[in-house]
Amino acid sequence: MAAHQHTKVVIHEIAQAIDQLDQRQLQSLVDEIVGAQRVFVCGTGRSLLMLKALAMRLMHLGIEAYVVGETTTPAIEPGDLLIAGSGSGQTRTTLTYLEAGATEGARTAVLTAHGDSPVAAVCDLAVEIPAPIIGPLLPDASEQPPGSLFEQCLLVVTDALVLEVMQRRGTTVEQMRARHTKLE
Repeated sequence: MAAHQHTKVVIHEIAQAIDQLDQRQLQSLVDEIVGAQRVFVCGTGRSLLMLKALAMRLMHLGIEAYVVGETTTPAIEPGDLLIAGSGSGQTRTTLTYLEAGATEGARTAVLTAHGDSPVAAVCDLAVEIPAPIIGPLLPDASEQPPGSLFEQCLLVVTDALVLEVMQRRGTTVEQMRARHTKLE
């Protein structure tokens, strides 16, 4: 199969998964982001990379956003929101972060492929991205390597959330561009 055909497979799989999203869950996450004092993101592996992109866009929106584990990340507090990404919903490190955030009084949310997972169970809000990466559905879920579809959808979903937050806050592209780094 040529690279162009593989691209079509990836796009098709993403579109199928995105079509199945629960719009109420997405709106609830937008509400949480807009209402938060500050937003923290966490995860591991490629899920964390996707959420780092979200943190950057939130900063461009003028929202204080931090990545858990970075040296300049402040203490989380009541009024803050901790957003995790975990395809499996079982990542112990992510579960520990969410439990710690909740203990400190922060609201917690997870984007996961498994809404009935341990990570989802400890959160105030779970957004299920229908791109399962574990269990009996794995062989039929995607032609891609395990986790790729979830991570691709995670980036698409968080970029869509950013567009909704932009609209809700009345933020323009020019305002976001003004907050973009000038040190490149």
